[in-house]
Amino acid sequence: MSRVYYRPIAQSDPCRPAGALPLAGGWTWFDRAERMTRDGSRELVGAGDIPVDMLDRLTMLRAPVARLSFDVPRLMGILNVTPDSFSDGGRFNAPEAALAQAHAMAEAGADMIDVGGESTRPGAQPVAVEEEIARTAPVIAAIRAGLKAPMSIDTRKAAVAQAAIGAGADLVNDVSGFTYDPALAPWCAEAGLPVCVMHAQGDPQTMQDNPLYDHVTLDVYDFLSDRVDALVSQGIDRAQIIVDPGIGFGKTQAHNLTLLSQISLFHGLGCPVLLGASRKKFIATIGAAPEAAARMPGSVAVALAGMAQGVQIIRAHDVAATRSAMALWQAATSGRV
Repeated sequence: MSRVYYRPIAQSDPCRPAGALPLAGGWTWFDRAERMTRDGSRELVGAGDIPVDMLDRLTMLRAPVARLSFDVPRLMGILNVTPDSFSDGGRFNAPEAALAQAHAMAEAGADMIDVGGESTRPGAQPVAVEEEIARTAPVIAAIRAGLKAPMSIDTRKAAVAQAAIGAGADLVNDVSGFTYDPALAPWCAEAGLPVCVMHAQGDPQTMQDNPLYDHVTLDVYDFLSDRVDALVSQGIDRAQIIVDPGIGFGKTQAHNLTLLSQISLFHGLGCPVLLGASRKKFIATIGAAPEAAARMPGSVAVALAGMAQGVQIIRAHDVAATRSAMALWQAATSGRV
């Protein structure tokens, strides 16, 4: 028998039907869902037709993670302390520049700062552990000395995560979905850390060669479901796991657009959902913005589309513009500030 999936049809209209249910306890609601199977069947069903255990996952307010509650959308600012990241490589790899950028993002409204010392752009080569630690840990320590905002370490490696947490980071964000370094997940469990698990097909060197899926949304959902279960089995609290469908990581433009249009499906995992589409190539193509720095308007548009489907965390380079747009979207859809 084919597995059945339920994608809630997220709404934000203030005229809310009496039987509507909160989506993940947040700012959107739903009273219908798309029931999907791998054999291709798709039909619209009422919320009352969703199994009780799935309905609980779709409606419950997510627990706070790294001191952040999810009754409102949250903004994660990207801080790449690398010489070769696809959009801002080299701008913030000097410690003084990184510290200044962290303060600027916090002042502009970032709820969390994500620090990464290894580029994962298509074609990027791995960075030695010692080098990645040297890039990230001192910057995190300097930021922590002056800012209270939560920080995440964007890494695939246990030793890098250990150094970052020791320097003051709060969360481990692994683009490999905790499949790269077998020591990372057990250490996070032992340390009682929250984590973000992302889907990627392949590694940065090969992921864009020829990505293929049977059904991209369901394939990514199943991967994340399996990874969440694996992390829970190793001792990480499910309530402390964030999921990220990995826009642009082993996906074509068509794959990315399908995932974005169906991203509300991932609320069925019962975890906060992170959207990291900022300045990605498909934004350049569709938005006619070949230069990475010119992709802010397109990045903001995609972020708001994610918020409309209840995505709890937006990961962005352009923090001030994204925060402004988020505030206006919330005011315009709710009718109040």
